[in-house]
Amino acid sequence: MDLDPVFLSRVQFAFVIAFHILLPAFTVGLASFIVLLEGLHVVKRDAIYLRLSVFWTRIFAVSFGMGVVSGIVMPFQFGTNWSRFSEGGGNIFAPLLAYEGMVAFFLESGFLGIMLFGRKLVPPWAHFFAALMVALGTLFSSFWILSFNSWMHTPQGHELVDGRFLPASWLAIIFNPSFPYRLMHTVTGFYLTTAFAVLGVTAWHMKHGRHVAESQRVMSMTVTFIAIFVPAQIVLGDLHGLNTLEHQPVKISAMEGLWETQSRAPAVLFAIPDEQAERNRLEVAIPALASVYLTHSIDGVVPGLKSVPPGDRPPVAPVFFGFRIMVGIGLLMLAVAAWGLWLHWRGRLFTTRAYQNACVAMLPAGFIAVIAGWTVTEVGRQPWVVYGLLRTRDAVTPSLTGGDVLVSLALYAIVYAVVFGAGLFYMLQVARAGPPDHVDLRDAKLGERPARPLSGADA
Repeated sequence: MDLDPVFLSRVQFAFVIAFHILLPAFTVGLASFIVLLEGLHVVKRDAIYLRLSVFWTRIFAVSFGMGVVSGIVMPFQFGTNWSRFSEGGGNIFAPLLAYEGMVAFFLESGFLGIMLFGRKLVPPWAHFFAALMVALGTLFSSFWILSFNSWMHTPQGHELVDGRFLPASWLAIIFNPSFPYRLMHTVTGFYLTTAFAVLGVTAWHMKHGRHVAESQRVMSMTVTFIAIFVPAQIVLGDLHGLNTLEHQPVKISAMEGLWETQSRAPAVLFAIPDEQAERNRLEVAIPALASVYLTHSIDGVVPGLKSVPPGDRPPVAPVFFGFRIMVGIGLLMLAVAAWGLWLHWRGRLFTTRAYQNACVAMLPAGFIAVIAGWTVTEVGRQPWVVYGLLRTRDAVTPSLTGGDVLVSLALYAIVYAVVFGAGLFYMLQVARAGPPDHVDLRDAKLGERPARPLSGADA
C-alpha cells in the first residue's frame, strides 16, 4: 500500500489544528466575557456577577489548559513534517510566532495565576485587571497568529532569494492585504462561538429551573450581544469575501461551485461538484445572485474554476460544502438572535420553552461554523502553502515517509482522545453544576461590601 507523506502530513496538520482551533474559538470570547462579569461586579458589587465569574472562570481554566497543550504540538510539525517550508519561510513566520509568544503568551501566563487563584488575595479591582490582561493576551495571540496565516494567503513585504523568503518590510508582512478582514471576521466568529455556548448552557439551566437569577442576567446580555454581532459578522464576511475575490479568485470559484467565468453568475444553493467532468450535478441555483453579492453588480463577472489549470485548483467539494455549512449556521444564528430580541421586547424571553430548547440545540453551532470556515480558508488555499509562490508538495520534509506520518498521526489521535475526552467530560460536569450558591470572598458575603466596623458612637 502506497502511503503518500504529503497527503498524510496534510491530514495530520488538519487533525491537530482542527482540535486546537476549537479552544481559542471558545477561550478568546470567554476571557472577554469574564472581564465583563468582573467589571460589573467591581462597579455594582452584585453577588450574581461574582458567582457567574467564578463559574465561567472554572470552565475557562480547563479549556485554556487544553488549548496550551494542543497549541504547543503544532509548531513541532513545521520541523518534522514541513522542513522545507520552515527553511524557506522561517525568516518570516519565526519572528511572528516569537512575537506571539512574548506579547501574548507571557501576558496570559503572567496574570493567569492571579485570575485563577488570587481572588481571595487581591482586591476586586486587581482581579479585574488580571482578567483584563488575560483577555488582551488572547486577542494579541489571535493578532499574531492570524497575521502569519494571512501572509501565507496574501504574501507581500518579502524578497525571494535562493528559495527563501526574506523580510523587506515588516509592516507590509504583518498588515498584508487579507489580514484586517481575516482578523475581524475570525475574532467576531470566536466571540459568537462563545456567546452561543454561554447561551446554550444558560438556557439549559433556565429550562430546568436552576440558578434562575444568574440565568436571567446572562440570557439578557447574550441575546442583546448576538443581536448586534451576528449581523455585524455577516457584513464582515461579505467584506472578507470581496477581499478574497480580489486576491484568491479561484477560492471564490470553489466556494461558489462555479466552473465557467461569467457575468450574471448564479448563486448555487446546492450541487454535487464533479471535478473529473468539471461540472456540477443536481445543481439548484438562483440566476445572477452570485454576481450581485460578490461584485455588487448584477452584470459583474465572476471567475470560474476553468480559468486556471486543474493543477492550480483547490479540492472543490470540501470548500463548496464547508462554505454552505458556515453560511447556513450563520443564518440560523441570525434567526435565533432575531427571535430572542423579539421575545425580550415582548417580555417572554425567560418563559418561552421553545426558545430555550433552540438555544440548547445551538450550543455547538459556533464550533461547527469555525471548523467549516477554517476548512474553506485552508483547503481553498491549496495547492499552495504560500499562495502562488510555494506549493504544498514542495514544502514537505524530503526524507519523510508515509509510514512515519501514519504512526505519528495515530499517536496524536490516541493522546487527543484522552486529553480532549477528559477535558470535555469535566467541563460538562462543571457546566451542569452551574454557578456556586455563594462565594467566600474574605469577610465579604457574596461579594458585597463588608460592613462598616462599629465605632464608639455606635456603641
